Amino acid sequence: MRKARQESKGVMLNPVTAKFTSQLQRLLPAAAFPELGDKYLTEPRGHYQGSAGLLVAPDSTAQVAQVIAAAAAARIGVVPYGGGTGLVGGQVLPASKTYAPAPLILSLGRMRQIRACYPEENVLVAEAGAVLAEVQQSAADVDRLFPLSLASEGSAQIGGLLATNAGGVNVLRYGMARDQVLGIEAVMADGRIFNGLQRLRKDNTGYDLRHLLIGSEGTLGIITAASLKLAPRPQSEGTALLTVDSPSAALDLLGRAKGILGESISAFELISGQGLRFLAETHPQMRQPWSSPPDWSILLHLGVSNGAGAEQAIETLFEQASDMIRDGVIAQSAQQAQDLWSLRETIPLANRAIGAICSSDISLPLSEIASFIAKMPVALARYGDIRINCFGHLGDGNLHYNLFPAAGAAASDYRAMRADLQAEVHRLTHELGGSVSAEHGVGRLKVADIARFGDPVKLQLMRQIKDTLDPQGIMNPGAVLPLRDA
Repeated sequence: MRKARQESKGVMLNPVTAKFTSQLQRLLPAAAFPELGDKYLTEPRGHYQGSAGLLVAPDSTAQVAQVIAAAAAARIGVVPYGGGTGLVGGQVLPASKTYAPAPLILSLGRMRQIRACYPEENVLVAEAGAVLAEVQQSAADVDRLFPLSLASEGSAQIGGLLATNAGGVNVLRYGMARDQVLGIEAVMADGRIFNGLQRLRKDNTGYDLRHLLIGSEGTLGIITAASLKLAPRPQSEGTALLTVDSPSAALDLLGRAKGILGESISAFELISGQGLRFLAETHPQMRQPWSSPPDWSILLHLGVSNGAGAEQAIETLFEQASDMIRDGVIAQSAQQAQDLWSLRETIPLANRAIGAICSSDISLPLSEIASFIAKMPVALARYGDIRINCFGHLGDGNLHYNLFPAAGAAASDYRAMRADLQAEVHRLTHELGGSVSAEHGVGRLKVADIARFGDPVKLQLMRQIKDTLDPQGIMNPGAVLPLRDA
């Protein structure tokens, strides 16, 4: 009885077999079967080594539907793969008894068409495999802006970005990925196609399935295309790097800046002195504005559509917030602005070169951020000498709180305490009303954290939705929610 009950919930999945492979090869052209390279079995942080029985790369929604229908009939797990930039292990399924055996990897990389663009509607329709930078360029070609922006935009794909509800640097003004979507096309767990690719801004016809699929990380269905919102391009843009005394002062400056600059603020990034010191150590060729990095600084970006230029607006902020700003530089050209942004965007690379013990993607109520940053080192002190690089999207409350070994030590020296350190960060985050997953998603890395800190009713409802839409449990098994027997 126990085994039968598990099978009804989709736990007892089957591996890819030669028979199943032959079946797909009869359905799809040869180009749909690229070589299964290492990139499909690894993820950027090296937490998981994936397994696979077959890699399939359809070039149309109809082909995706054929693949999923065949996988459902054979009860084979399907792991969707976009640009491979995810940081929580959602794109790989480890070779382990805990997970489904030898799954099918479904790459959306061949579905990268811009199907249509309606500049008069501020709408662009893109397939899931379109790279973010390509979508941004397509919008620019019609004098529009697609504002989703992040460091991996040269490789991250639209389908994966929506499946994880990505954030990035412009959330303060434009919102998360889900806020930039009007419609979704997706293949459900039985192979049916959900034709929700509408361009409407008003549609009160019941449940909004678009938002159910966005952020579901491929556990409910495969996003194959999306109708994306575009925005007018700012007439003038400005960037400045400002130094402040503390995170509390940075938050005060954010409040003052909103009052002075209004909705023109698109990014308000917190940078710690430790992050700049890591940059100096690992990327000495990058020029920094100060010989001695300040403890805290803010990278500010404005996009002004009318009235005064962005540079003048920043100068006004300097004047009216001089009691909060200790020093600063205003970019005088597009190249200088890019140089300032390069500092911020290279911090994750510097972190990787130093070697983190653990990294946390958290969000907090704005009023609790300064308290968190002050309390966290005290809570970590009993674990010994640990360096902290705290940075992130201060404007929307998203911090990247990363812990590093003492100078001269290695992250491996702290392996035994890694889980405890991560738990301390997440415990205080939860205690202050925050979230242990802000913009990277849950994947497989944070399944236990969600179970520990999540609202039990929410988790129960999520499980019921999963069991209803994917009764066999074939869709990205083990991501977001634990397997039934885990």
